[in-house]
Amino acid sequence: MSVFCVTGIDTDIGKSYATGLIARYLLARGLRVTTQKLVQTGQDGGISQDILTHRRLMGVEPDGLDQLGTTCRQTFKYPASPHLAAAMEGREIDCAAITEATEDLQRRFQVVLLEGAGGIHVPLSLDYLTADYLEAMQYPLIVVSSGKLGTINHTLLTLEAAARRDIPLAGIVYNNYIPAEDPIRIDTLAVFKHYLDKYGRPGAIVEMPETGLDGGTVDFGPLFKGFDL
Repeated sequence: MSVFCVTGIDTDIGKSYATGLIARYLLARGLRVTTQKLVQTGQDGGISQDILTHRRLMGVEPDGLDQLGTTCRQTFKYPASPHLAAAMEGREIDCAAITEATEDLQRRFQVVLLEGAGGIHVPLSLDYLTADYLEAMQYPLIVVSSGKLGTINHTLLTLEAAARRDIPLAGIVYNNYIPAEDPIRIDTLAVFKHYLDKYGRPGAIVEMPETGLDGGTVDFGPLFKGFDL
Protein backbone atom coordinates (compact mmCIF):
# COMPACT_ATOMS: atom_id res chain seq x y z
CA MET A 1 0.00 0.00 0.00
CA SER A 2 1.05 3.62 -0.55
CA VAL A 3 3.10 5.74 1.85
CA PHE A 4 3.66 9.46 1.27
CA CYS A 5 5.89 11.65 3.42
CA VAL A 6 4.62 15.14 4.21
CA THR A 7 7.60 17.40 4.89
CA GLY A 8 8.04 21.11 5.43
CA ILE A 9 10.62 23.60 4.27
CA ASP A 10 11.13 24.52 7.93
CA THR A 11 9.18 24.35 11.18
CA ASP A 12 5.69 25.84 11.71
CA ILE A 13 4.91 25.82 7.98
CA GLY A 14 1.63 23.90 8.34
CA LYS A 15 2.68 20.24 7.91
CA SER A 16 0.22 18.93 10.48
CA TYR A 17 -2.71 20.85 8.98
CA ALA A 18 -1.75 19.72 5.49
CA THR A 19 -1.42 16.10 6.60
CA GLY A 20 -4.80 16.12 8.34
CA LEU A 21 -6.58 17.80 5.44
CA ILE A 22 -5.03 15.49 2.86
CA ALA A 23 -6.16 12.51 4.95
CA ARG A 24 -9.64 14.00 5.15
CA TYR A 25 -9.69 14.40 1.37
CA LEU A 26 -8.69 10.77 0.84
CA LEU A 27 -11.23 9.53 3.39
CA ALA A 28 -13.98 11.40 1.55
CA ARG A 29 -13.04 9.44 -1.56
CA GLY A 30 -13.56 6.12 0.16
CA LEU A 31 -9.94 5.22 0.82
CA ARG A 32 -8.74 3.64 4.05
CA VAL A 33 -6.18 6.18 5.20
CA THR A 34 -4.23 6.93 8.33
CA THR A 35 -1.43 9.23 9.38
CA GLN A 36 1.83 8.64 11.18
CA LYS A 37 4.32 10.99 12.82
CA LEU A 38 8.00 10.27 12.22
CA VAL A 39 9.12 11.65 15.59
CA GLN A 40 7.32 13.98 18.03
CA THR A 41 9.38 16.42 20.08
CA GLY A 42 8.20 18.89 22.70
CA GLN A 43 5.90 16.35 24.33
CA ASP A 44 6.12 14.18 27.43
CA GLY A 45 4.42 10.95 26.37
CA GLY A 46 0.83 10.28 25.36
CA ILE A 47 -0.65 10.37 21.88
CA SER A 48 1.35 12.62 19.57
CA GLN A 49 -0.01 16.17 19.48
CA ASP A 50 0.33 16.21 15.71
CA ILE A 51 -1.58 12.93 15.40
CA LEU A 52 -4.38 14.46 17.47
CA THR A 53 -4.42 17.42 15.08
CA HIS A 54 -4.69 15.02 12.14
CA ARG A 55 -7.61 13.17 13.72
CA ARG A 56 -9.48 16.40 14.45
CA LEU A 57 -9.10 17.57 10.87
CA MET A 58 -10.05 14.12 9.57
CA GLY A 59 -13.23 14.24 11.67
CA VAL A 60 -12.43 10.98 13.48
CA GLU A 61 -11.51 10.01 17.03
CA PRO A 62 -8.06 8.67 17.97
CA ASP A 63 -8.06 4.89 17.65
CA GLY A 64 -6.32 1.97 19.30
CA LEU A 65 -3.27 2.31 17.09
CA ASP A 66 -2.87 5.88 18.29
CA GLN A 67 -3.24 4.75 21.90
CA LEU A 68 -0.62 2.03 21.40
CA GLY A 69 1.81 4.48 19.83
CA THR A 70 1.89 2.72 16.47
CA THR A 71 1.22 6.02 14.70
CA CYS A 72 4.08 7.70 16.58
CA ARG A 73 6.59 5.36 18.12
CA GLN A 74 8.81 7.99 19.74
CA THR A 75 8.12 11.19 21.64
CA PHE A 76 10.66 13.41 23.37
CA LYS A 77 10.18 16.18 25.91
CA TYR A 78 12.48 18.88 24.55
CA PRO A 79 11.13 20.94 21.60
CA ALA A 80 14.10 20.64 19.27
CA SER A 81 15.54 18.67 16.38
CA PRO A 82 14.97 14.92 16.98
CA HIS A 83 18.69 14.15 17.37
CA LEU A 84 19.03 16.74 20.15
CA ALA A 85 15.74 15.94 21.87
CA ALA A 86 16.69 12.25 21.95
CA ALA A 87 20.24 12.91 23.17
CA MET A 88 18.95 15.02 26.06
CA GLU A 89 17.13 11.92 27.32
CA GLY A 90 20.06 9.59 26.69
CA ARG A 91 18.16 7.95 23.84
CA GLU A 92 18.52 7.49 20.09
CA ILE A 93 16.01 7.66 17.24
CA ASP A 94 15.03 4.08 16.39
CA CYS A 95 14.47 4.14 12.63
CA ALA A 96 13.80 0.40 12.55
CA ALA A 97 10.87 0.91 14.94
CA ILE A 98 9.51 3.68 12.71
CA THR A 99 9.72 1.43 9.66
CA GLU A 100 8.13 -1.47 11.51
CA ALA A 101 5.21 0.75 12.52
CA THR A 102 4.78 2.03 8.96
CA GLU A 103 4.71 -1.52 7.63
CA ASP A 104 2.08 -2.46 10.22
CA LEU A 105 -0.06 0.50 9.12
CA GLN A 106 0.41 -0.42 5.47
CA ARG A 107 -1.17 -3.82 6.15
CA ARG A 108 -4.24 -2.11 7.60
CA PHE A 109 -4.71 0.94 5.37
CA GLN A 110 -4.54 1.81 1.68
CA VAL A 111 -2.66 5.07 2.25
CA VAL A 112 -0.31 6.13 5.06
CA LEU A 113 0.66 9.80 5.34
CA LEU A 114 3.92 10.06 7.26
CA GLU A 115 4.47 13.55 8.67
CA GLY A 116 8.11 14.44 9.13
CA ALA A 117 9.75 16.66 11.73
CA GLY A 118 10.76 19.96 10.17
CA GLY A 119 12.49 19.69 6.79
CA ILE A 120 14.26 16.81 5.09
CA HIS A 121 17.72 17.82 6.32
CA VAL A 122 16.67 17.62 9.96
CA PRO A 123 19.06 15.16 11.69
CA LEU A 124 17.73 11.94 13.21
CA SER A 125 21.27 11.44 14.47
CA LEU A 126 24.41 13.46 13.86
CA ASP A 127 25.30 11.33 10.84
CA TYR A 128 21.82 10.35 9.63
CA LEU A 129 19.41 12.91 8.22
CA THR A 130 15.71 12.57 7.55
CA ALA A 131 16.71 12.74 3.88
CA ASP A 132 18.86 9.63 4.33
CA TYR A 133 15.86 7.78 5.71
CA LEU A 134 13.57 8.95 2.91
CA GLU A 135 16.17 8.05 0.31
CA ALA A 136 16.29 4.52 1.72
CA MET A 137 12.51 4.17 1.94
CA GLN A 138 11.66 5.94 -1.36
CA TYR A 139 8.43 7.46 -0.07
CA PRO A 140 7.03 10.12 -2.44
CA LEU A 141 7.44 13.58 -0.95
CA ILE A 142 4.72 16.17 -0.39
CA VAL A 143 6.43 19.49 0.39
CA VAL A 144 4.53 22.08 2.44
CA SER A 145 5.56 25.65 1.66
CA SER A 146 4.04 29.15 1.54
CA GLY A 147 4.40 32.54 -0.07
CA LYS A 148 6.28 34.06 2.85
CA LEU A 149 9.44 35.93 1.89
CA GLY A 150 12.37 33.50 1.89
CA THR A 151 10.45 30.37 1.03
CA ILE A 152 11.58 30.25 -2.60
CA ASN A 153 15.12 29.47 -1.47
CA HIS A 154 14.07 26.89 1.11
CA THR A 155 11.59 25.19 -1.19
CA LEU A 156 13.86 24.96 -4.23
CA LEU A 157 16.68 23.62 -2.06
CA THR A 158 14.29 20.93 -0.80
CA LEU A 159 13.25 19.99 -4.33
CA GLU A 160 16.87 19.87 -5.50
CA ALA A 161 18.01 17.78 -2.53
CA ALA A 162 15.18 15.30 -3.11
CA ALA A 163 15.99 15.05 -6.81
CA ARG A 164 19.70 14.48 -6.17
CA ARG A 165 18.80 11.59 -3.86
CA ASP A 166 16.16 10.21 -6.26
CA ILE A 167 13.44 10.69 -3.64
CA PRO A 168 10.16 10.70 -5.61
CA LEU A 169 8.30 14.01 -5.65
CA ALA A 170 4.51 14.10 -5.36
CA GLY A 171 4.12 17.88 -5.25
CA ILE A 172 3.77 21.02 -3.17
CA VAL A 173 1.09 22.18 -0.75
CA TYR A 174 1.10 25.99 -0.87
CA ASN A 175 -0.13 27.27 2.49
CA ASN A 176 -1.91 30.60 2.09
CA TYR A 177 -2.71 30.73 5.81
CA ILE A 178 0.79 32.13 6.38
CA PRO A 179 0.62 35.86 5.52
CA ALA A 180 2.39 37.18 2.43
CA GLU A 181 1.97 40.32 0.37
CA ASP A 182 0.15 39.60 -2.89
CA PRO A 183 3.01 40.41 -5.31
CA ILE A 184 5.32 38.04 -3.43
CA ARG A 185 2.67 35.36 -2.90
CA ILE A 186 1.62 35.33 -6.56
CA ASP A 187 5.18 35.33 -7.89
CA THR A 188 6.29 32.61 -5.46
CA LEU A 189 3.41 30.41 -6.61
CA ALA A 190 4.45 30.94 -10.24
CA VAL A 191 8.08 30.06 -9.43
CA PHE A 192 7.03 26.83 -7.75
CA LYS A 193 4.84 25.85 -10.70
CA HIS A 194 7.77 26.50 -13.05
CA TYR A 195 10.11 24.28 -11.06
CA LEU A 196 7.55 21.51 -10.65
CA ASP A 197 7.46 21.40 -14.46
CA LYS A 198 11.26 21.07 -14.50
CA TYR A 199 11.14 18.24 -11.95
CA GLY A 200 8.54 16.31 -13.93
CA ARG A 201 5.47 17.06 -11.79
CA PRO A 202 3.57 19.70 -13.82
CA GLY A 203 0.52 21.05 -12.03
CA ALA A 204 1.27 19.15 -8.81
CA ILE A 205 0.65 22.10 -6.51
CA VAL A 206 -2.35 22.62 -4.27
CA GLU A 207 -3.23 25.83 -2.45
CA MET A 208 -4.49 25.60 1.13
CA PRO A 209 -6.86 28.50 1.72
CA GLU A 210 -6.18 31.42 4.02
CA THR A 211 -9.35 30.59 5.97
CA GLY A 212 -11.50 27.55 6.45
CA LEU A 213 -8.68 25.06 6.94
CA ASP A 214 -10.92 22.82 9.02
CA GLY A 215 -13.48 22.51 6.26
CA GLY A 216 -11.72 19.82 4.30
CA THR A 217 -12.82 21.27 0.95
CA VAL A 218 -9.38 21.41 -0.66
CA ASP A 219 -8.88 19.23 -3.75
CA PHE A 220 -5.54 17.49 -3.19
CA GLY A 221 -5.96 15.31 -6.27
CA PRO A 222 -3.06 16.86 -8.24
CA LEU A 223 -0.59 15.55 -5.65
CA PHE A 224 -1.54 11.95 -6.37
CA LYS A 225 -1.73 12.05 -10.16
CA GLY A 226 0.35 9.19 -11.52
CA PHE A 227 0.55 7.32 -8.21
CA ASP A 228 -1.29 4.08 -7.52
CA LEU A 229 -3.40 4.50 -4.40
